[in-house]
Order: sequence, then structure tokens, then C-alpha cells
Amino acid sequence: MRPVFLFLVVFFLIFHAEAQTYSIIDSRAIKLFQEGEELTLSRQYDQAIVKYQAAISREASFLEAYVKASQLLITQGRLDEAEKIALAGKAKLSGKNTSAKHVADYGWLFSNLYLKQGKFTEAYRQFQEVDPLFDPAFKKSMYYTQMKVQMDFLGEELGDVRTIIKEMLESPLNQFRLQYFPVLTADGEQILFTKRDGTGNFDKEDIFTSYADGKGSWTKPQSLAQTINSSFNEGTCSVTADGKILIYTSCDAPDSQGSCDLYIAYKVNGAWQRPTNMGPKVNSRSWDSQPSLSADGRVLFFSSNRRGGYGGNDIWYTVRQNDGSWSEAKNLGSVVNTPKDEISPFMFFNNEILFFASDGHQGFGGMDIFLSRVKDGVFQKPENLGLPINDHLEQVALFITAKKDYAYYTELTKEEGENDRSLLYRFKFPEEIYLGENLTVTEGKVFNAKTGQPVEATLSLVSLTNDSTLYQFQSDGKTGDFLMLYPQNAVSGLYVEKKGFLPKIYNVERDKLQNVKDLKVELIPVASGEQFVFENVFFDFDKFDLKPESLTSLKRLQKFLLENPNVNIMIAGHTDNIGNQGYNQALSLQRAKSVQNFLVKAGLHPGRVMVEGKGDKEPLLPNTSPENQALNRRITIRVL
Repeated sequence: MRPVFLFLVVFFLIFHAEAQTYSIIDSRAIKLFQEGEELTLSRQYDQAIVKYQAAISREASFLEAYVKASQLLITQGRLDEAEKIALAGKAKLSGKNTSAKHVADYGWLFSNLYLKQGKFTEAYRQFQEVDPLFDPAFKKSMYYTQMKVQMDFLGEELGDVRTIIKEMLESPLNQFRLQYFPVLTADGEQILFTKRDGTGNFDKEDIFTSYADGKGSWTKPQSLAQTINSSFNEGTCSVTADGKILIYTSCDAPDSQGSCDLYIAYKVNGAWQRPTNMGPKVNSRSWDSQPSLSADGRVLFFSSNRRGGYGGNDIWYTVRQNDGSWSEAKNLGSVVNTPKDEISPFMFFNNEILFFASDGHQGFGGMDIFLSRVKDGVFQKPENLGLPINDHLEQVALFITAKKDYAYYTELTKEEGENDRSLLYRFKFPEEIYLGENLTVTEGKVFNAKTGQPVEATLSLVSLTNDSTLYQFQSDGKTGDFLMLYPQNAVSGLYVEKKGFLPKIYNVERDKLQNVKDLKVELIPVASGEQFVFENVFFDFDKFDLKPESLTSLKRLQKFLLENPNVNIMIAGHTDNIGNQGYNQALSLQRAKSVQNFLVKAGLHPGRVMVEGKGDKEPLLPNTSPENQALNRRITIRVL
């Protein structure tokens, strides 16, 4: 919704310009009214209200004075008083001096008042009732057009109001005066938020965290880490799905590029390392804040009021490079950003839906929450989340869990005799708002197969359909722990890699990794005689041409050989026991040669990639079922 003040200003100007006569003839009351108008134009609202009220006291049927006094009370946020005066004036509309213009003026007044109060049904009905009475010249104005668009929007939204039940997070959370901008890890086991004890200059922000206690509650909140929180401000933050990369906002720090900058910290072997400023490619001399990392930390979205944008605050993004640095920040573009403000981005865990707050797109009042879906790499037209998630108040930020069950947010409250508080709330996210395929969150450990020691490895979930990396995480070097997200219907492979070790490859759907709650991954050190199954290499039945879905694994094998220039391999093809043994042996050899040909064309020396066909001589499992036979049809890689 456009700010009500704009409507009031234009109403003042139109009324002032057109009103040559009044609903009364008392010259003293009219003089008081005109004095009120002069004070209004100079924005001396309190004094103007006194003049309008004096005019009403002198002449109780002065319709115009009720309108002006009520409008000024609206601009000051004194809505109950505004409604009381407006209703008193409306009760006088039956007088003999009442005209159609007076009825239209009061209809415009109440349309605005009800919008400001969040009484959208009443606002819509009021506007529809008086719309035919508006002057044709006024209907050509920008302000009428904006109101008409607003009412048409309401007409659509009022027929699709959802039900949500808000619940304040229970103790020991919400123990501070101010806590806001909550974020959670993908497994829902850890919550982080910004904590502040007051709004004074010496009340600084810190990042606090709490963990699920396994009993439906949370542990007592504590400072995230001494290496993170300092004597300066550490505020609005974002973490990766596994909780191992943190980006937060700090203002006026000694190494700041501008007023507020973004800082990054990594959790290594269970401990947070000291944060670093993200540098001039990301930060600017302006305000940079409200970060949101993609689930695996490869893309960062944030809000900034730097030059080069479309409005006040825009949403910008930067991409993490292969060497760990970050690309030059870019504006997200005019589909999302407007001439007004876009803040508080939140990229959902599937990397396909961006939530943000805006007062530049059509909404209900002030800041509303919107989502923009990503289709073929392009952000689509934002969608308003609708009533009652949005209303006439300011909706600043929303965080939805990976399971899509709850939305977390901050609510401002003020109890009688107390200072303002900001508290953490949540509500069940409406299923009607489609968030894409379900995600399964699993955990596991990566070990050295020979020593049993934890290994810090890279785990990549890759779409085999188009060779795009869906998620990429690191296992912890101290514990071997890792987290992975699996989209419900993706055809994907999981690749576990560490230099100096043979890669471990899974076919997610066939191996049913979504159902493995604690996957144990054993990596074998590179050594002569060691081998691994080269998964996700596909051939049509009775053929040896590589299918396009094989590209991901082929490129990973090429990468392994480039990283290990002294390693030569034997590529062996295997079949099941269906058909003639001689034929199977020939087919398995041709399939091995297809892999060899790819590697040679990619630039590897033929002497490094030898081939052999094993046919059905070395089955992994007895060929007693179709499932076993499928596993026996494979390619293996052995280090020579």
C-alpha cells in the first residue's frame, strides 16, 4: 500500500483548491478552518488540529472541519481519535447543506482510515460505495489511480485469506528485551538470532544461539562464540544449512568499508574461526546488511543502499569462487528491486525461492513479505504472501524451515508501562504456498577407510540430468560429520572427494540415501591396487555408447586424474550373467573403452588410462535377482 500521507496531501490540495463554499455560513468558524489549513500546509499539525476542533466547537455541522481534523490525526498515527472525529462528522451528512461531494470526501477519508487500521474489508466496501461519486477530474489523478489499484488488489486478496496461528517461542528463549532476525540450520537443531539489551547508544548487538534439547524445547541461549562477538556490533546473520559458514552484519567496526559491513567466519573442527571483512568486492561505503546465504553457502544475498541500485535499499548478490573469494556484488535487477525499498532477503533451502520484504510492490501496508521464484536461472515476478502473513503493519523478515513446517519471525510488542520489546515467534507455514519439492535432511560421517580417522572431504550433490551442483558441503575435519539435503524427485549423484583419496560415488535414488539417517562414508587412500566402483555411468541396454547422464561422473574422474598426475588407472567393464559369456566380455570391454575415449579426448595421455573387459566373471553379488544384476553391471577403476 502506498503511504496514506500521499493520499492526504493530494486531498488537502484538491479540497483547498476546489472548495469555494462550505457546508456552513458562520464566518468565524470558517476563519478558524482557514487558519487550520494554513497551519496544515506548513505541517504544524498539532496547532492545525486545534483550529479545526475550534471550528467544530463553534459550528457542529461543519463537515469539512471534521474531515481535515481526522486526516491530520491519521498522519500522526492517532487512528482511534481520527475514527471518532470522522464518525462524528459522518453523522452530520444528513444535513440540508450536504452534497454528493461531501459524501465522496467522507468515503475517501474512511477508505484511507480503514486501510491504515487494517480493516481491509471495510475499506474495500467503502471505496466501492463512493467510487461513482468521485469527480471525473480527480479520477484522472495519479493518487486516485493508485487507490484504485490498491482496491482491486484487495478485492482479489480478500477472497483468499488463510488462517495462521502465531506462537511465541517459549522460555528459555525470549529472555532478553530485544531478540530478532532468527535463522535455523536445516536440521532444525540450532537457532541463531541477534540479541540486544536496549536501544541506547551503548546497547550493542551480539549473535546468540540455542540448541534443540530433544524434549521439544531449547537450551538456554548463549553467545555464539568469543571469536565472533566483540566490543563492536555483531548483528543480523545467516548460516549455511550445516551451520558451518556464518555471515553477519557489523556497523562502525575499525576495518569497516562503510557504515555497516558484512563479515564472514568459518567453523573449522568444531570451533568458529575469527571473522574477516568480506572486502570491497562485497561491501561498499554505504549500508550493507541483512545477509542470506544459499543453503550450501555458494551464493550470498544481502540488502544495500549503495549507488547503482533502483531505489533506496535494493537486494544484491555475490557468488563464492572456487578459491574461496567472492565475486563483485551485483544488483538483483528490476524484477525484484523497485524505486522504493527491498530488504531482508531469505533464499529458501532449495535455492529456488527468494523471500524478501518490500514497500515497492503492491501490498497491504508499509513493508510486506514477497517471494520470487527462480525459473531457468531468472527471478520471476514477486508474489505477495497474502493475508494474514501480511497486513497493514510492517512485515520485515521471514525464515522458513527446510521441512517447510514453520515460519520464524520477530514481533514487536509494547506492554503498558514497559519499553518496546522484540520477541521471536513462529507459525505453521501455509501448505497452499508452494515451496517446491520436499527436502530430506540427513547426516553422516566421513572416515579414512584404513585408519578410521575423520576426513575433511567435499560432498557434492549433483543433478545427473544437467550436471549442475545442487548442494556442496564439507565434512568436519575433527569429527567427520556432514549434513546433506536431498530434493524429493531429483535424479542425482553424491560425490565425496578429498585429494589423496579415491572418490566415493553414490546414486542417490538407487542407494536410497534419503532414507539413510547416518551415512558412513569410508574413503580409501590412493595406492596401487586400490579400486572403486565408478557409479553413475550409464549405457542403453546392449549398447556401449555413454548416455548424457554419465557426464558428471566422467568429469569427476578426469578431475581426479588431473589432481593425481602420477596415478595411472585400469578401467574395467562388468556385466551380469544374462546372455553369452563371450558376448558379455566383448560388451564390457567396449563400455570400458567408451570411458577411456572420453578421458583421452579430454586431454589425458592414453597410457594413463588402460582398459579391460571382465564380462560376468567378477560379480559384486550373486546374480539371483534383478537388483543384484543391476549392481553387477558396472565400471570399476583400479589404481595401477
